Amino acid sequence: MAIEDHKDVWVFAEQRGGELSRASLQLLGKGRELADTLGQRLCAVLLGDGLGDLSRQLIAHGADIVYAGENPKLKNFQTDSYAYVISKLIEKYRPNIMLYGATHIGRDLAPRIAQRVYVGLTADCTGLDIDPDTGNLLQTRPAFGGNLMATIKTPNHRPVMSTVRPGVMKALPADPERTGEIIPMDADVPDGVMVTRLIEIVKEAKHAVNLEEAEIIVSGGRGVGSPEGFKVVSDLADALNGVLGASRATVDLGWIDQTHQVGQTGKTVTPKLYIACGISGAIQHRAGMQNSDYIVAINKDPDAPIFGIAHFGIIGDLHEIVPLLTAELNKLRRPAA
Repeated sequence: MAIEDHKDVWVFAEQRGGELSRASLQLLGKGRELADTLGQRLCAVLLGDGLGDLSRQLIAHGADIVYAGENPKLKNFQTDSYAYVISKLIEKYRPNIMLYGATHIGRDLAPRIAQRVYVGLTADCTGLDIDPDTGNLLQTRPAFGGNLMATIKTPNHRPVMSTVRPGVMKALPADPERTGEIIPMDADVPDGVMVTRLIEIVKEAKHAVNLEEAEIIVSGGRGVGSPEGFKVVSDLADALNGVLGASRATVDLGWIDQTHQVGQTGKTVTPKLYIACGISGAIQHRAGMQNSDYIVAINKDPDAPIFGIAHFGIIGDLHEIVPLLTAELNKLRRPAA
């Protein structure tokens, strides 16, 4: 088919246990913008079993059409079954753009589907736009270890496929009055498609670091001085019921696990409050957190770049300032005698 015969912007609507992922709702927000620019429809692809009102939720967050497929074989994500069903759907309806969240599921599923429908895939995008001259999707992602940003075009093949880093895009507010179309899709999974059998799901008993969905993040940088120096930052995060973050420098030094890393080569986050403790503010770190609602910087260097994007700045030693903040917060939380 000619490129101009491919229509609509599609988003894979990831759900687990009957709950839509935040990354999918963020993609719908960006997908709405792209579809409106192109004059096309925004469609969500939803798979599972017993989906309830998830289709209505997708419409409320911006989708015009929801392709909903229900099958007991799709209750839990398995690469083979999901890739089979979505590939058949793409071949039938020929979308122009297909977006996935760069989650564990999205990073597993997207390349499988790309291979099946013979197109490329731009992974881990942090920006999406439409070329006003050609209508091509402009896909921006970090390259060379985050030292530069590359913009990738796919002019000759459709659908254009991208995985998008969670936390980069903004979800639209839900509009329960919004209308759209729910299209039941063929979700048959023939025998032989699934080469593995899911026996049991066991959740690992450990504290998950969920930076992308955190409303409050307190991050430490090289200024914490040592692995032990992170304790004062962690205590403040606990006092705020927040999540502990870190700069790439501290991860590279082995002071903290990579799951806490914020930045171009870590997690991109958009919390309501981001407190940067001892973080100078290199461009790679700022790119991962600069869209936070409120940014507080604590640094003893008054010329640190982080102050250029901070809403509030405190110049001083974090090891003196942060414990004082934590102590005052704990007083406020302590019940009156």
